[in-house]
Amino acid sequence: MFKDLPRNTILGVQFLFVAFGATVLVPLSVGIDPSIALFSAGVGTLIFHLVTKGMVPVFLGSSFAFIAPIISATEQFGYAGMLSGIVAVGFVYGIMSVIVKWKGLKLINTFFPSVVVGPVIMVIGLSLASVGVAKAHSDWLLAGVTLLTAIVVVIYTKGLIQLVPIFIGLLVGYILALFMGRVDFSGVESAPWFALPTFTMPEWNWNAIVYMIPVAIAPLIEHVGDMYAIGAVAEKDFVKKPGLHRTMLGDGLATAFAGFIGSVPNTTYSEVTGAISLTKVTNPMVLRISAITAIVFSVVGKVSGLLKSIPEGVLGGIMLLLFGSIATVGIKTLMDSKIDLHKSRNQVILSVVLTVGIGGAVVDFGNFSMSGIGLAAVVGVLLNLILPEKSKPVKSKK
Repeated sequence: MFKDLPRNTILGVQFLFVAFGATVLVPLSVGIDPSIALFSAGVGTLIFHLVTKGMVPVFLGSSFAFIAPIISATEQFGYAGMLSGIVAVGFVYGIMSVIVKWKGLKLINTFFPSVVVGPVIMVIGLSLASVGVAKAHSDWLLAGVTLLTAIVVVIYTKGLIQLVPIFIGLLVGYILALFMGRVDFSGVESAPWFALPTFTMPEWNWNAIVYMIPVAIAPLIEHVGDMYAIGAVAEKDFVKKPGLHRTMLGDGLATAFAGFIGSVPNTTYSEVTGAISLTKVTNPMVLRISAITAIVFSVVGKVSGLLKSIPEGVLGGIMLLLFGSIATVGIKTLMDSKIDLHKSRNQVILSVVLTVGIGGAVVDFGNFSMSGIGLAAVVGVLLNLILPEKSKPVKSKK
């Protein structure tokens, strides 16, 4: 064990940097200290490994699916109130893990088929478009160079470099901003070398809980896909051993923990899975080293100060690509599942989910209200259950 420690440590740090850009981009997008996200990602990953008996090579980072809901819920219920919604999402993961243990995946597939999950993921990406454009608008030159760099990395590079387009895009944009004199180092200079992240306790708010819970649908389904993917890479069936119920519970406990300390929800990262596939390193210990490294970074105050100094234009450039990429994942979900869009039933579900999610629909019932991604998810689930499976094909117009 100790013989391989130096090599595993280098690999662990390397895997952290694969997930680093995305992990810190989420808190920067919603306006909180990135150090708290690094801390919760590290501790959350260790919780996941504990629950799954240390068998699954996974690193949990910040979830992009919750950016729009966090921004909106914070405006409506305050940040502490919104955090209670994140804690509730973690408990939903736990409930679903019990259902999976009891009934297997059949029940989940019944309620959350691809025809529902696909458009919900599209709504997540498209609803964030205005956020990315607004930040890019602050400096289109920086945004353009950052975006172009990320695109070049995605399309023209190979190996590990191709897996870190966010990190490299941010780095190149930041260096350009330095030469242009558009980086404010005052926060870095005033930050201490050692500082614990700022913890915020949640305040119980039923409105925030009702608002956030439906958003868990897409990340839940994504989790299932990620477990199959990482199992294929490691040539092991993690869905059976330690079991999908354990991996889902581990993800849920990590997310609940994040909510309790004032951070953003966690999720498995396909980028890390890609890095594992590329390097053929499937030892879970390496990912635990990544987690510990993230915790160490989170208590270095200068790191937090440096991340906060990234200009909005640079962040906006990455967001232009990233949020659009989330929407394309939804389209890919529909394509991979071979959803027949000639069927009027599928067209109705897709159309209504997109319109409700992007159009700003709000439904009030008593003291509660539901809108955005959460409302779109609920509408999609209900339509899928209500509409008959057999429906007439849509006639093409000539």
